[in-house]
Amino acid sequence: MFRATSARQDATGMDITSRCTLGDPNKLPEGVPQPARMPYVSDKHPRQTLEVINLLRKHRELCDVVLVVGAKKIYAHRVILSACSPYFRAMFTGELAESRQTEVVIRDIDERAMELLIDFAYTSQVTVEEGNVQTLLPAACLLQLAEIQEACCEFLKRQLDPSNCLGIRAFADTHSCRELLRIADKFTQHNFQEVMESEEFMLLPANQLIDIISSDELNVRSEEQVFNAVMAWVKYSIQERRPQLPQVLQHVRLPLLSPKFLVGTVGSDPLIKSDEECRDLVDEAKNYLLLPQERPLMQGPRTRPRKPIRCGEVLFAVGGWCSGDAISSVERYDPQTNEWRMVASMSKRRCGVGVSVLDDLLYAVGGHDGSSYLNSVERYDPKTNQWSSDVAPTSTCRTSVGVAVLGGYLYAVGGQDGVSCLNIVERYDPKENKWTRVASMSTRRLGVAVAVLGGFLYAVGGSDGTSPLNTVERYNPQENRWHTVSPMGTRRKHLGCAVYQDMIYSVGGRDDTTELSSAERYNPRTNQWSPVVAMTSRRSGMSLTLNRRMYQKKKKTQEEEKGKKKEEEEEEVKGKNTTHQSRKM
Repeated sequence: MFRATSARQDATGMDITSRCTLGDPNKLPEGVPQPARMPYVSDKHPRQTLEVINLLRKHRELCDVVLVVGAKKIYAHRVILSACSPYFRAMFTGELAESRQTEVVIRDIDERAMELLIDFAYTSQVTVEEGNVQTLLPAACLLQLAEIQEACCEFLKRQLDPSNCLGIRAFADTHSCRELLRIADKFTQHNFQEVMESEEFMLLPANQLIDIISSDELNVRSEEQVFNAVMAWVKYSIQERRPQLPQVLQHVRLPLLSPKFLVGTVGSDPLIKSDEECRDLVDEAKNYLLLPQERPLMQGPRTRPRKPIRCGEVLFAVGGWCSGDAISSVERYDPQTNEWRMVASMSKRRCGVGVSVLDDLLYAVGGHDGSSYLNSVERYDPKTNQWSSDVAPTSTCRTSVGVAVLGGYLYAVGGQDGVSCLNIVERYDPKENKWTRVASMSTRRLGVAVAVLGGFLYAVGGSDGTSPLNTVERYNPQENRWHTVSPMGTRRKHLGCAVYQDMIYSVGGRDDTTELSSAERYNPRTNQWSPVVAMTSRRSGMSLTLNRRMYQKKKKTQEEEKGKKKEEEEEEVKGKNTTHQSRKM
């Protein structure tokens, strides 16, 4: 491969190779052999270099600065800090006194947060979690670590809930996280009917309350809800807030109320009657309603109808079992039109499929196609009316699986694989398109109901493959552990489950002998289940959804009920239940 060569000379005696090198060192004249070249870029070098530098830091070798944060001293290298943080770069390369100091005091920053950020500078890794995000984000803002700011904001986006969205909104506003602020605002507007019942709402200052209720995009069914929310807010601290009522009431669109509500409820309220400005607003609304011919002259912010950006609350019936076989068809129910319509079918037939909504996309997980158990997953985009199969499969085939969304992840809980009942739990990350196993439940469960409440994932009832269960487990994603909570009063498999007003409702299902009509609810504050009013009919293989009220959907046809004994046996094997899923888009 290698051979000896001698320099070639032209008529002037000059070495041709040398002469061409003076021009373009990478190109030789025609006829001159090209030297062998192999560019090499190391993928390992950056990581290995950082690892060695981090080791030097831990051993306090070649460190040239000590950061003093509270009672903590953190040894580091100026060049590393300057490379990662514009804040440190300005500090160490400018004329500031700190550029000449070996010990630099950093104020107004949490010790642990600073440690995490310095670790990130040396390792490229940091874990954002509920326990540190409130100190990590301000620290990242101070040090101008945009990447960590984005990670913290992404984490908080995933935690948005009607009970905490106002706090997250205020936090985002304080730290100038515009994108998080925008998303928290949209979330608050769309979920106002739940937000108005939260403790955070009652603690809002008047200016923030006005910001919310002034929005044209506030998602309310009628202006009565806005009025009721304002009055509940005032009465929460009546002595302090009573003087603020006229200012806040200006942003309630009283002319849009029904005449009956305006006169009977608003006009007769003692707080309204006792304030002249409030009475004037009520009179203005009465004139608008009673003098339709004058309305063109009375137009203003209070007469403008709200136009919420509706994600359209609809229901999907996904797959199931019909006429002795699994089906792939999907139907959508629109409560606005009171109509069911067929939408695109899945690529596979699925009964016992688990479904849930993540990032405005509908996921169908596992199930049984009538002959085999499935681990494939499909995703439906309502904007395009198309299913895609480019979703990573679960590690295990599953039917009668429970599926729910928590913290921006999709969880698949329990089910069965055709050999045994499962206690395996997997979590899907849509950004990575990857399923990861998390802690398994203590009990194997098929036909389990899952619910999300207070940042926890609940696995309710189901069957262990032998008999129905009344036990309940709760998953803590921060600890990656399942904990047992109080059992239900009744054993239930293939039950319906939903969260309403911070409680979990379990409805129907089947015990050892028959379908059930009974229902009960779980209060996480007391860790107790209590019975509630039963349904009028016995039902199993059902689901439950919420649209300001609770609704149950029957999943078995009368034809199926006739062969109940036989169907029950097959159901245990294949999970032959149509799955209905609430969809908010």
